[in-house]
Amino acid sequence: MNEIIDFLIQPYKDAPTTLIILEIIAATTGIASVWYARKEHILVFPTGIISTLIYVYLLNIYELRGDMVINAYFFVMSIYGWYNWARPISEANDHIPITKMNATERWKALAIFVAGVIFVFGAYISFGTTITGVTYIDAFTTAVFFVAMWLMSEKKIEHWTFWILGNIVSVPLYFYKGLGFTAIQYTVFLVLAIMGYIAWRDDFQKQSLARIVKK
Repeated sequence: MNEIIDFLIQPYKDAPTTLIILEIIAATTGIASVWYARKEHILVFPTGIISTLIYVYLLNIYELRGDMVINAYFFVMSIYGWYNWARPISEANDHIPITKMNATERWKALAIFVAGVIFVFGAYISFGTTITGVTYIDAFTTAVFFVAMWLMSEKKIEHWTFWILGNIVSVPLYFYKGLGFTAIQYTVFLVLAIMGYIAWRDDFQKQSLARIVKK
């Protein structure tokens, strides 16, 4: 047990207290954001905005360019998602429902994935950061999360599948990078993503049944 605690604490021994506190705040608000996403609650976006802004700052300091790009993208998509979820789509003030991807959206998801991979390598090269084996994992998780965030902003049920995949890869990756609190955050993300998928699947089935009844 002590070895595990030492493993988590070791990277923070020489870190400024301010950065440690900021990481804890970012991780906490990030978890809150996923919790609200599971509940299909609009607060998923403002809490996510706080978390991603802090992470952009921290990850730039730690020179983790791929992760910084992810969070900058999350910030932009959170603003769009906030607008998209909140806007009324009918005179009855209905909001966008949970839906599944169609063929066109699958192609868009593939394009976003490819763009995400290219973007990460471009960021590493532009910042003069050495490309290693971790860079390729960064590129993969970035691309997966790019797709997940876009699908979430569009309220597509498949976004949970991408979050689950990305979180599975991210947990050991962040432990390797020495960001223990963030690794724990992604572990919680993984559990919440599985719970979120189950909750959204049930809601989707209820919404589909309700639309059939209306017809």
